[in-house]
Amino acid sequence: MLKLDKYSIILASQSPRRQMLLAGLDIPFTILVKNTNEEFSNELNAESAALHLAERKSMAFIASELPHNYLLITADTVVSLRGTILNKPQDKDEARKMLQDLSGNHHTVFTGVCIRTSDRMESFCEASEVHFRQLTDAEIDYYIDTYKPYDKAGSYGVQEWIGYTSISRIQGSYFNVMGLPTQKLYEVLKHFS
Repeated sequence: MLKLDKYSIILASQSPRRQMLLAGLDIPFTILVKNTNEEFSNELNAESAALHLAERKSMAFIASELPHNYLLITADTVVSLRGTILNKPQDKDEARKMLQDLSGNHHTVFTGVCIRTSDRMESFCEASEVHFRQLTDAEIDYYIDTYKPYDKAGSYGVQEWIGYTSISRIQGSYFNVMGLPTQKLYEVLKHFS
């Protein structure tokens, strides 16, 4: 029910999960992606890192690439376990170590979102707490070998087998854990309509 007809909406994300979630809001959009450096200072906490990355992805588009009727949406998700940020794993060993650390613990998923037009920018970050049951090494290896979670912060996708079998509780938005806090995004987009 958003009145965003005056905009051509661009989602700057290759993530099929983010694309699916934005489509679920019944908002027509196109995909346009720029490769962006996803490194950040170790001095940033997880919330600041997620916001920083979402804003960096947005600022990769120079002003002349955003005509007055464009609305750009960028996002980035990070996982934090006891203050340590778990990025996308580089290999199977790193994925296994992350999942062993998450096993039997709770962690926080932060998604930073940036919405930008030619004359306005709004950013926000949403947090969700995720509780994992204790995982066996065989379950961890099965998940990594079957789902290859190398493109996912924290080495897992909540919408995959591991989410069905191993997440005992989520406090906050499930969709935030998937990579886009749809309810909060909807509310913020109202400011642009």
